[in-house]
Amino acid sequence: MSSSAPFQIPLGVGLRDDARFENFYPGGNELALATARAASRGEGELLLYYWGASAVGCSHLLQAVCHAAEPAHRSAIYLPLDEMMAMGGPNVLEGLEHLDLVCLDNVQVIAGNEAWELGVFHFFNRIRAQNNHLLIGASVPPRLLGIKLPDLQSRLTWGMVFQLQPLGDEDKVSALKARAVARGFELSDEVVRYLIHHASRDMSDLVELLERLDRASLSAKRKVTIPFIKQVMGW
Repeated sequence: MSSSAPFQIPLGVGLRDDARFENFYPGGNELALATARAASRGEGELLLYYWGASAVGCSHLLQAVCHAAEPAHRSAIYLPLDEMMAMGGPNVLEGLEHLDLVCLDNVQVIAGNEAWELGVFHFFNRIRAQNNHLLIGASVPPRLLGIKLPDLQSRLTWGMVFQLQPLGDEDKVSALKARAVARGFELSDEVVRYLIHHASRDMSDLVELLERLDRASLSAKRKVTIPFIKQVMGW
């Protein structure tokens, strides 16, 4: 099944506009990025499992796949299972096996939930039978998920498994500078290192801070410098 845009269900689940391959700084995650790009084109392994600590980029990568599927004329959907569980039962997965690509994020939340484990298990079998791509994001590797259904636990290990590594400080400098350029302004190495050492080291927090500073600089018509950061942040 193909369409000109990522398939969306009417549940308010949207893609972050900035969660794209162009904004994903790989650091040591080049192979994971390459497999995700291939999946967006309908190539490579049919099951890909990405895991890592909070803010290492699993959700970003899965959403980027769905964004990239659009120009490739492939139908795709991104489902964060924590949100899906809050909205209802696993019947939300019915029929999605006919899409070219399905991304299930935060799969760790279904561990111990019999209905959802069974629902994901049956969905896995259906999408496998259709030879369509299934990408999974989680906080831990498959063997540590705590899945009670043995057959589902086994199937989650069938594909390629990638642990996403957090960016080191130098990679964060490069990533934040690239983000700034994408937003239309420039940051010096000195300014970025100041941010990293005075704010949260969590990359998602740093990106939010960068966006806040960009808005403040546009409002004040000033460049983002260390004195300006101190003024805006009260540091």
